[in-house]
Amino acid sequence: MQEPTPQTLSSPVIRYLAATRPGFLSAAIIPVIIALAAVSEQGPVHGWSALLTLLGAVVAHAGINVLNDVYDDRAGCDAINADRIFPYTGGSRIIQNGVLSNRHMAHYGWLLMATTVVIGLFLVQRAGPGLLLIGLFGLLLGWAYSAPPLRLSERGLGELSVGLGFGLVIPLGTAYAQLGRVDALTLWAGLPFAFLIVAVLYINQFPDLCADTTSGKRNWVVRLGVDGARGVYPLLVAAAYLNLLLGVALGPITSYALIGLAALPLHLRASRLLWVEADNPRALRPAIMLTLIGTLLHGALIAIGIAAGGVL
Repeated sequence: MQEPTPQTLSSPVIRYLAATRPGFLSAAIIPVIIALAAVSEQGPVHGWSALLTLLGAVVAHAGINVLNDVYDDRAGCDAINADRIFPYTGGSRIIQNGVLSNRHMAHYGWLLMATTVVIGLFLVQRAGPGLLLIGLFGLLLGWAYSAPPLRLSERGLGELSVGLGFGLVIPLGTAYAQLGRVDALTLWAGLPFAFLIVAVLYINQFPDLCADTTSGKRNWVVRLGVDGARGVYPLLVAAAYLNLLLGVALGPITSYALIGLAALPLHLRASRLLWVEADNPRALRPAIMLTLIGTLLHGALIAIGIAAGGVL
């Protein structure tokens, strides 16, 4: 895929859309769907709240993506990333290729974040103030991932923040918007996705290793080095699928959710490719694609299985 340039993105609308990395916004949609499936097992889903929650999650993810580009550009890691695999690693390239300035991207990112807050306030009127705390915590995690002074990605906490945000905060907030309370089933259902979305971030760090090391972005791959880091990916995959099996065995999750195991071969194939090609960034594109597709498929299948369990 070709990187964006002012010539290829002549329309302002397309420029601002591309800045959100739209191809990856499904990572926010899947946990919402998982949570709604869990809610449907306990009663009817409130349609407008579901739509607003979905919109809020997508807009929040878009805003976080844009601000991540802003802060990574200021830190210098995207500009020096020669081993990037576009569009998966190295940012959107919107700033580096002169499509939008850092200042315009910052304004746009904060506008998206403010829009998320407005959407959240509508939902709070129905669900209660607990939802506001969940939403603000999620936005804080997303902002702090790359923004100083916290910059969690530099402290080896970026992976944890992503797992919490997508695997727990989004499902928890979705269920709270429907039920007005914390829902244990939703937490169980979101846990496998939490580990797998961390795996997506983790494998993306291998092509960015040199740039991240130079700019001081000390994530897990930087800290462990290629030889030590390649063994963590299968552990993340194992944790995801074992948590699914554990959730079914202990009873909170319906056995129909085991359909999510169908995505396991994709992660196993990605794990093998990473083990062989971890020190060859250009060869990792298939493994990165398999990880992303497998993670989204896994989450979608779990949602389908949980929904089916509530009907059958």
